Amino acid sequence: MPLPPNPQFHPVASPEAVVTAKNVRFTVLTDRLIRLEYSKNEHFEDRPSQAFWHRDQPTPPFKKTITENSVEIETEFLLLKYRITPFGFTPLTLSITLKQTNKIWRYGMPQFGNLKGTARTLDGAGGRTRLENGLLSRSGWAVMDDSRSLVFNESGWLEPRNQKQKDLYFFGYGTDYASCLRDFTLVAGKIPMIPRYILGNWWSRYWAYTQDELKALMEEFRAHDIPLSICIVDMDWHITKTGNTSSGWTGYTWNRELFPDPPAFIRWLHEQELHTALNLHPAKGIHPHEEQYEQMARWMNVDPATKESIPFDITDPHFVEGYFDILHHPYEHDGIDFWWMDWQQGRKSRVSGLDPLWLINHLHFHDLGRDGRKRPFVFSRWGGLGNHRYPIGFSGDTFVLWSALAYQPYFTATAANVAYGWWSHDIGGHMFKDQTPELYLRWVQFGVFSPIFRLHSTNKKALDRRPWGKPERVFHAAREAMQLRHALIPYIYSMAWRAHCTGISLVTPMYYGEDSTEAFDAKDQYFFGSELIVAPITHPSDPQTGLASKRVWFPSGTWFNFFNGEQFNGGKWYEIKYALEDIPVFAKAGAIIPLAPKVAWGGIDNPKELDVYVFPGADNVFKLYEDDGETTDYQNGKYAVTHFSLHDNTFTVHSPEGDLSLIPAKRTYRIHLRGVNSAINDSLSGNYDPATRTLSLESFTHSPQESRVIQFHPSIF
Repeated sequence: MPLPPNPQFHPVASPEAVVTAKNVRFTVLTDRLIRLEYSKNEHFEDRPSQAFWHRDQPTPPFKKTITENSVEIETEFLLLKYRITPFGFTPLTLSITLKQTNKIWRYGMPQFGNLKGTARTLDGAGGRTRLENGLLSRSGWAVMDDSRSLVFNESGWLEPRNQKQKDLYFFGYGTDYASCLRDFTLVAGKIPMIPRYILGNWWSRYWAYTQDELKALMEEFRAHDIPLSICIVDMDWHITKTGNTSSGWTGYTWNRELFPDPPAFIRWLHEQELHTALNLHPAKGIHPHEEQYEQMARWMNVDPATKESIPFDITDPHFVEGYFDILHHPYEHDGIDFWWMDWQQGRKSRVSGLDPLWLINHLHFHDLGRDGRKRPFVFSRWGGLGNHRYPIGFSGDTFVLWSALAYQPYFTATAANVAYGWWSHDIGGHMFKDQTPELYLRWVQFGVFSPIFRLHSTNKKALDRRPWGKPERVFHAAREAMQLRHALIPYIYSMAWRAHCTGISLVTPMYYGEDSTEAFDAKDQYFFGSELIVAPITHPSDPQTGLASKRVWFPSGTWFNFFNGEQFNGGKWYEIKYALEDIPVFAKAGAIIPLAPKVAWGGIDNPKELDVYVFPGADNVFKLYEDDGETTDYQNGKYAVTHFSLHDNTFTVHSPEGDLSLIPAKRTYRIHLRGVNSAINDSLSGNYDPATRTLSLESFTHSPQESRVIQFHPSIF
């Protein structure tokens, strides 16, 4: 089998975008993104680096002035000045002015005010962890130093740069964060569309299940009306320590005592509308007890009779070809949908400067999509800048503590600053003593409104993540939340399309909405897509009242409690109390939120019925995006978009556009006007619920060729 196909690089910028002088080169990538290079011998790097692949962008308008002593470049937003000296870039020779604010960056300035990006992992975290710098800053600029990154050679393999040079990317966007992320993903590569099924609920546990036990557990979820879309099989799927000399963590041979018929088990999962993955710890190589050992040994020119272990070496193209073809592809042929890459073995490899995790993520992603049709993704830790191209993230093994939960909203939202928007956390916490059922429920509620919902815990009997294993009240609230997660998939999947097109992640910090002190202070709440704010409860309830108090900040405008329609005026903080079942979720004025019907199982496909919740107070448009959910056909225009608009007291379901074969031939809509006045509910036929301030209109069936217009009495909003 060939190696994974090389990505389509476009690394060489247009000559019109390049300005050169003695020992320096400047590339105007956009009107607010400039590449800055210095080389003593004028050797500049044109190959794609780990992060920056597509430097051939349309050249923006700019002016350049080059003299014997200086270079000046002016775009609409930036003014670069460089004084030519043998010393190259120094604080005295290189500066860039942000024209809108007159702030001046000088080479070497500390990045005070950087809004940070993300971190490799939350392994062992009971609270905060150190984050890498991101692309956004309160100072209005950020600098990414690419000087030490590796580059791709003609074969598509990473190697060190030939010579030392300074290679910087200057981002000067002020508070226009959306434009910054759009431009970054143009130059670094788009966020791929993720498979639709990964947005459902996942089950995962580090536990030596038998295949019958896992089947019975999946049936228990169904019996308790709790939908799932993925069943992970953790490391005990393979032979561990018994009867061999390996450490036990690395393995590629099914444990037949636990899984006597793996292909049949995988088929059964698929018959239950479940996808599956196997956990991998590849660091210790391939040992003689493995079923694939003889074939892999011969592939690596090792005599199998020696029983010599085959070391793992992700930097060796020959090893990698065998690694995928011999160890992984047969299992994918049996039906394994993806791989959980659990790499914890450090940042060094045989190639100087190469973190093996970065290359593992890159290769696994492209190998899974090797046929050009399957929509690939990896499930792995963050490997560094550029890993937004390899969703999704496994955040690691956190402690079961309120403080660990309290940090995750901030951690998840801030990752948007490097376009890494698909983190998956261990919902409930990973290890050590379990805390109260309340902590479990609050983690579940946060998980519903996080990028990926995955229940998980370590190999400890007391760490039970089954909702029905909790007290009845907690069980019912957790089930309600997990059913809501599947109902939210049409909305979340539309936000996945937004992320692909714009670089704006599903979960973003509050300062993406407005530049105010309060927006930066509101670190434990976030935007959940274009329509909602979520402020998870991350601390225990008052033992006297049984209520949890949450301080929530609302941006300017009008906001509504998503569940009961209560109205809040923006631009201020509110202290709100919540019962155990409540989740602080708020919709903006004019919000349009499509939900699938709540289901006891399944609910992943493009639904035949939709409940559309509409909130008063502003005009708005929402685009419902749909495709086949699993292939790369969306890259060739095979998708459909349905526009919902609210304008001048008129709500319209527009005729869908695009490939209509991908959506139901007939779809039933139920429109719910939430946060409206009961006094005027006679202006439309429907049922009014005062508890949720919701007028539910009579349902209608809509074909793709039709539009449906609903006119409201002006006083209803």
